[in-house]
Amino acid sequence: MTAMIGIYCRGQHGSHGAGALCLECQQLQDYAGVRLERCRFGAEKPTCSNCPVHCYQKTRRDQVKAVMRYAGPRML
Repeated sequence: MTAMIGIYCRGQHGSHGAGALCLECQQLQDYAGVRLERCRFGAEKPTCSNCPVHCYQKTRRDQVKAVMRYAGPRML
């Protein structure tokens, strides 16, 4: 998730430098990290679309979808 947010932030918000994120993207990364740490499925966590528990708030879920939509193809 960290790599995807970095790609998204550089492309969409113009952040520069290794690991540099804008405030919005840093907050999203922190939020995602906490959610993953607290996931009850642990290492066996399914993808979000296949998960029975939706742990992200609606607004955060929409942000993550935008990040994945942008960064996913660029990671290939």
